[in-house]
Amino acid sequence: MSENIRVAIDGPSGAGKSTLARSVAARLNFLYVDTGAIYRTIGYAVWRKGIDPRDRSAVVAVLPDLEICLTYGTDGLQHMELNGMDVTAEIRLPEVSRYASLVSAYPEVRAYLLEMQRQLARENSVVMDGRDIGTVVLPDAEVKVFLTASAEERARRRMLELEERGTPEPYAAILRAIQERDWNDTHRDAAPLRQAEDAVLLDTTALDFVQSEDALLHIIRERTGL
Repeated sequence: MSENIRVAIDGPSGAGKSTLARSVAARLNFLYVDTGAIYRTIGYAVWRKGIDPRDRSAVVAVLPDLEICLTYGTDGLQHMELNGMDVTAEIRLPEVSRYASLVSAYPEVRAYLLEMQRQLARENSVVMDGRDIGTVVLPDAEVKVFLTASAEERARRRMLELEERGTPEPYAAILRAIQERDWNDTHRDAAPLRQAEDAVLLDTTALDFVQSEDALLHIIRERTGL
């Protein structure tokens, strides 16, 4: 086992990967890396520039102009910077989700960000979540987990989250968006979402947050001896 421990968590949108990964990383004193936020940052840049995210050549052309950095503030949370500006809040805008999904399908975009992600894992013990962490980014990770839940449950959780934020959306619309995102993520040519052969499947459909966190910690400790 390498000096640093790498925990790779993959799974569909809305499965709770980020929330669980962030909490577990804090419990283990590991660095939490939300790779979805990195792709959202590119999606946000494309959206802000008025570029059609389906225009692959236009998206690729803008990459050299983007300086993307991950920072960790006094709150211990990951912050995203785009060309020197903190865009941590902006990348969570609902309209950015579709852009992130589309631009993340381009091989050039994924290659552009690959080394950044691997460098973080070389320098730190990490809990890293995304769509292709265990299959592409960290194929030799000590722990691989495929975290999922039914589309209906993920839509229900998202609906409650949006209501708490004061930006409610209809359940049916949220469910359609999640199903569309699932299809896009699993059918893209570059690093499609799939469970790595050596990943542990963790389905949280019937679990609350505490139960999900306990199950994830159990898997990590069982695999690493922590």
